[in-house]
Amino acid sequence: MGGARAPVLYFEDLTVGQGAETTRTVGAADIDAFAAVSGDTNPMHLDAAYAAATPFGERIAHGMLAAAFISAVLGVKLPGPGAVYLSQSLRFRRPVRIGDAVTARATVAGLDAAKARVTLATVCSVNGRPVVDGEAVVMVPHRPA
Repeated sequence: MGGARAPVLYFEDLTVGQGAETTRTVGAADIDAFAAVSGDTNPMHLDAAYAAATPFGERIAHGMLAAAFISAVLGVKLPGPGAVYLSQSLRFRRPVRIGDAVTARATVAGLDAAKARVTLATVCSVNGRPVVDGEAVVMVPHRPA
């Protein structure tokens, strides 16, 4: 888990409209690993024969797996290291299928300097269509004096 660490962004470095994103392709192994870690072994995610009989017709990723990509943006890119996740609303709009490239994007929507809180619009999309959207609130440290 080495590698270069992202630069620290302080509250004062952030502006409304600033955004960042990351893209990850979901594989069957990702879904299997998420099921193992989370304990959510719903056969819709793990059993191809079961999933074939659902409205989706095939295995789909856990909604929370796609939502986890939002956490990656917030913790690594914007605001990045030092940010503390306080809340996240989520709306699951479409399924994520094996092989889908999911782009998670966070955009600064509001800044509360008194509380050092940042509100971000969050969305995960596949082929430009939202699969998960919502709003995050994070606490970001002020620049040291």
